[in-house]
Formats: sequence, structure tokens, C-alpha cells
Amino acid sequence: MGNDEELPVDGFDSVLDAIGDTPLIRLARIAPAAGAPVYVKSEFLNPGGSVKDRAALSMVLDAERSGALRPGGHIVEGTSGNTGIGLAMVAAQRGYGLTVVVPDKSSREKVTILKAYGADIVITTGAVPRQDPAHVSQVARRIAEETGGWLANQYDNPANPDAHRTGTGPEIWAQTRGRITHFVAGIGTGGTISGTGEFLKRVSDGRVQVIGADPENSVYSGGDGSPYFVESIGHYLHPDTTEDIWPESYHRDVADRIEPIGDRESILTTRRLAREEGLLLGASAGTAIAAALRLAATLGPDDLVVVLAPDSGRSYLSKYFDDDWLRRSGFLEEPTDQVTVADVLGTAAGPLRWLPTTATVGEALKLAPAGDGGLWPIVVPRPGAAGPPSVAEVVGALDVEALRGLAKSGSALPTAPLSDHLGKTLPAVGIGESAQAALTRIGVDHEAAWVLTDGRVTGVVHKGRL
Repeated sequence: MGNDEELPVDGFDSVLDAIGDTPLIRLARIAPAAGAPVYVKSEFLNPGGSVKDRAALSMVLDAERSGALRPGGHIVEGTSGNTGIGLAMVAAQRGYGLTVVVPDKSSREKVTILKAYGADIVITTGAVPRQDPAHVSQVARRIAEETGGWLANQYDNPANPDAHRTGTGPEIWAQTRGRITHFVAGIGTGGTISGTGEFLKRVSDGRVQVIGADPENSVYSGGDGSPYFVESIGHYLHPDTTEDIWPESYHRDVADRIEPIGDRESILTTRRLAREEGLLLGASAGTAIAAALRLAATLGPDDLVVVLAPDSGRSYLSKYFDDDWLRRSGFLEEPTDQVTVADVLGTAAGPLRWLPTTATVGEALKLAPAGDGGLWPIVVPRPGAAGPPSVAEVVGALDVEALRGLAKSGSALPTAPLSDHLGKTLPAVGIGESAQAALTRIGVDHEAAWVLTDGRVTGVVHKGRL
């Protein structure tokens, strides 16, 4: 054409410019018909696949301005995955190295995505107290100190909530033309609900109500802190934690109330969203949307609920959308033409008893009625624990009949710690699994298995019954 003048292009200069301005999508089929309309803030449409793209970019830009992060520098962060993915995208575009420390409970899809962006990955155990050197935060801090890297520290970095105070909140206000009356979001680091909620409350003169959604076992909503199955949300508290430190990114006074949601409701809501609304979301979105649906049912058509969906279900295909995984964990009892573990147990399964590792032989035998020769799960002691133990905190199996024989012979004194007489813990099977699948997983090395209902040990099934 003989013209060197650059033609205008309707596009972004980089992938980072595509972060934010995510649309609102109304729930058309699963929202209560007589309640308030519910709109989903679609953060899964960010280029890195989650709301954490916003915080990642905000923290990096802030570190660049302050001089904490210099050209060619190295970023270090501990994360369950999404913040790491956001940082990996930002690091790749701006020329930084990145090391991400993730807990072993993170989905394999997240780890694969991090590798695709070129991040160095360190996997550590998630089931340790915060002060343990193996804790995600401790490992990340140690790596940053040893390498001279910049620790993003999303849990305490003010640039995290600021990303939502200046971005997410104003977007929602503009998109609803100021009509929003209720904002619902999950609480993880607390940055999203704090920054977004602060803006919406300020701009509405306090009219907008902010509701936090939280796993019912999470400490944020008053739970006992025991493990739960929904990733990237809530606050797990290991029973050996010396000091429960909450993130500085979470401003507790922002939420008007917190709605606890069980794992089952979160996961099944997540699956409904895919099958009835065409929204493939993560289970933390299921938690938030379950809370929003409860709320909307109590409101009227003049109210307007916006609920934030943090990430895509593509990062959890091996978990929440895998029927076999759900059955193994005790979350799914879909009708089958096979005999299930529930069918085998029937009504004969008595109440399960469990004891902490701190119990004595005498205390165990006092609880064992005559004729009880079963296996009891022994768990990490957790003050204030309610309901059956999470399988993640079962550390051994007690053979009551064998213990009774040892006590009778004098080989196990009543004051002796129960931990001296524990067998190895058992494999676990789901209450809705087929008996054949359960039998296969028990294998040749065990005679029984824990039975899981919603990820918690609710019974014992012996190989001979399967």
C-alpha cells in the first residue's frame, strides 16, 4: 500500500491489559423465582482464569513502584494455586522469574498450568501448623530470603485488597448502575471481599450489604478449623497451631455477616451451575453462589444480588467434576445398578466412635460397650470439634477387641496412652461407591476401610461384607 503509517488496531498492548472488566451474568435457572435477581461477577473470564489476576498485577506494579521488585528480578509466593497462576502470567509478560510454593491438596490442573507458564514449583504438605518449617508460608519466605527474591505475600499485602477497591468494586457499581443491594464473596486471603466491599459500602453510603461465604468448618465463620474439600477459600487451623494469625488483607469489619456453607452444598451447587446455567466454575464459586441463593430467597425483586465467582471449573476437572472422585470421597450417591457400600452397611451400622490420640487405654475401654470388637478411628485432638472427624486427621485405627485382650493380660495399663496401641490407619471408601470398587481399593493389605460421607469418617466396612 506504500503507507508505513501504523493502522489502528482495536486490541490490547499486552495480556495484562485484558485483566478486569469482567461481565455480570444473571442466573436464569437456579435462582429462586420469587426472590431477588442474582448476577455472577465472572472473574473466571480474566486471562489467567481467576480473580487473582487482579491482585497479582496490583502487587507486582506496587512492588515495581516501591523498588522492591527490579527488572529481571525473581518473585516468590505461597499459594493454593490461583494467585500463583496470576503471578506466573504477569511474570512471563514482564520478564521476571517465579517460584511458587503450593500445598499438596491443590488440584493437579493448577500445578500443570503453573508449569505451562514456566514457574518453578515447590509442593509442600498443607496439613501442618503455620509455625512448622514445612508450611506453605514458611517455605516461601525461606526461599525468598535465600534467593533474594521478592515475596508477594498476598495474605498481608495491602495491594491485594486495593486491586478490588479500585477495580472490582467500581466495575460492579457501574455495571449495576448503582442498583446493587447485596454483595456476596468467599473469604480466602480476604482481599476480594475487603476491597470490593469497602468501595461498595462507601459509594452507597452504607446501603450495600456485604455477605461473606465460607466453608462451615472454616474458622472465619466460627467453624472448628478442621479440613474441608473446597479449595482456595476459608481458613484451615491445624490443631497444633500456637497462634491463629488471620491475614491482614482481610478486614473483618467489612462483612455484615458470614454464611457458612457445607462442602456437599458447595460441590453440588458447582455441578448444578455447569449443568443448568452453563457456567463451569470452581467449588469456591459454588460456596459463594450457594450463599447468594440462600440470601436471594429472603429478598424481593427490588433487591439485586451480585456474587463473585473467583475461578473456572477447568482447574478442578479431576475433583469436583469427576464422579469417581466424588464417590470415593462420599459426596455422590447417584443411583447405579450395582450394590453400594451404603447397601452393604444398611441399618446394621452402629454409631461410630472415635478418640483423640491423647486418650488413655482406660478411657477407650470405658467407652467400649461389651461385645464391641470393632475398629475405631483415632484422630488428631481438636478442641471444640463437632461431628465426625475428617479423614485427613485420622492417624490410626484402634482394634477394640485386641486392646481389651491386652488390658486383661496386663500388657496395656489403664493409664497408658492409647497411641502406644494403634494400628495403621485404613484406606477410605465412599458411602455411595459400589461394593466392588470399595473391595478393590481395600486390597490385600487391609481387612477393612473407613466409610466416608462428605469427606468425613462415618463408619467402618469389613472386607468380608463386601
